[in-house]
Amino acid sequence: MDHERQPHVINDPPIEQFHGWTQTDPRTIEGSDVPARSESSGWLVPIGLFLTTVFTTLWAGAYATNSDPFVGAWRFLVENPTALSKGIPFAGTLLGILVTHEFGHYLLSRIHRVPASLPLFIPGPPHFIGTFGAIIRMRGPILSRKALFDIGVAGPIAGFVVAMIALVFGLRWSTVVIDQGFFGLRLGEPLLLQFFTWLVIGPIQQGYDVVLHPVAFAAWFGLFVTSLNLIPIGQLDGGHVAYALWGSRQRTIALAILPVLVVLGFIGWPGWFLWAGMAGILGLAHPPVLDPHTALGRTRVLVGWAAMAIFALTFAPVPFSVH
Repeated sequence: MDHERQPHVINDPPIEQFHGWTQTDPRTIEGSDVPARSESSGWLVPIGLFLTTVFTTLWAGAYATNSDPFVGAWRFLVENPTALSKGIPFAGTLLGILVTHEFGHYLLSRIHRVPASLPLFIPGPPHFIGTFGAIIRMRGPILSRKALFDIGVAGPIAGFVVAMIALVFGLRWSTVVIDQGFFGLRLGEPLLLQFFTWLVIGPIQQGYDVVLHPVAFAAWFGLFVTSLNLIPIGQLDGGHVAYALWGSRQRTIALAILPVLVVLGFIGWPGWFLWAGMAGILGLAHPPVLDPHTALGRTRVLVGWAAMAIFALTFAPVPFSVH
């Protein structure tokens, strides 16, 4: 499909870290060696970064409507500042998915009394989507298996729900066109996207293609982010969920997935090399929690299996290709 472009358990508890999240000094935050932080400083940076990301995603969404390949992003903005309004459908949808994902983690951290910062969004250049996502700083250890599971699974599932709603509407507004073989960006089609395309639009005849509406493209990217986060490796959300479900067997799963990513990097999308390299550097195995033998309960186990199913259904072996 095209997107529219005119289209370790020891005396000290371990510090758990989520994908894209950073940890502070493992000493407790009440220690006198930790400088006091004003309440306003805890809000100003997250709000400032978020507003900047709003701007860059609006810019990216608007620039995607540019039909002149000789007009760069900066020139487009300077000459057409009012065109930013054209980026609202894409930016609103993408940020809705990302904000929901991050606050899923944040709210469950608060429920389990694990100190965490507000989401810190990272603005990016407008030439693609205008953001590099967001991080949350965990300022305290995740002590229990249940808390690890809840915090880890909340973000992907919350964001997934929003992405699915957006996908349905976005596909309704997308356009079926004759595939004229033009050179451009092609998006991978995970199983879930293929099913909903058939459900909403109907069978696509040979020789035709779907040009995704900006809302559908943002939803596609939401599914892509969900699948990346749910890879059951190390400190990714999927690693947290897999460790909470299966304990030390999570490492075996990660060891099996790593060569798959490498092979996909050779035959499909080279970006998988980066993910395989990051996994090798940051570690494949998840660090242990204090109560690894605590039962999760039937409901959590079912939710965990649902998360793994979501990973399988949203994973695209070749998410991007240019041809």
